[in-house]
Amino acid sequence: MRHLIIYAHPNENSLNHHLLSTVVETLQSRNEEIIVRDLYTIGFDPVLSLADMQGQHMGEISDDVRTEQEHISWAERITFIYPIWWTGLPAMMKGYIDRVFSYGFAYRYDQGIQKGLLKGKKTVIINTHGKSHEEYEKTGMDKALTLTSDNGIFIYSGLEIINHLFFDKADKVSAENLDIWKDQIKNLYSEHVLKD
Repeated sequence: MRHLIIYAHPNENSLNHHLLSTVVETLQSRNEEIIVRDLYTIGFDPVLSLADMQGQHMGEISDDVRTEQEHISWAERITFIYPIWWTGLPAMMKGYIDRVFSYGFAYRYDQGIQKGLLKGKKTVIINTHGKSHEEYEKTGMDKALTLTSDNGIFIYSGLEIINHLFFDKADKVSAENLDIWKDQIKNLYSEHVLKD
């Protein structure tokens, strides 16, 4: 199976990087095909420019966006790994979505009806955040994240979400919790992501 991992965190020693390594190692142990797009390492430009916007309306895209779209077209499974900052996607990941999930590639309108164009692809989203699950539930932030990212981006584009993992209190993670989370990821990929 062809796996694309889209990763956004600038720190190689971050919790997110540990989780990325866990996903990669799990897939490698099954001899899966893997492409990792580390957006900071490749220097992806997250700024949606006027040229991008004008090009999208004419069906033209820049070379860097074309490369990312080719990776998405290639993939059968897509994993997104990024932290939640200020209750949303980091600028790098948001800019990736803005530029790469463009009209005519990720979605379009037919006679006023929106259609997701990435149907047939399945995704896993892995997020870390500093607050506890209880705090997110109390403020309704858990529902807001589901609406804005799951429904507003991934499902809107036609992706089928296998699972969306939120790892809380990520700024104070213990070795024990990290081991539990890694096992959770390994089990998810073994039991669901690698199944047709």
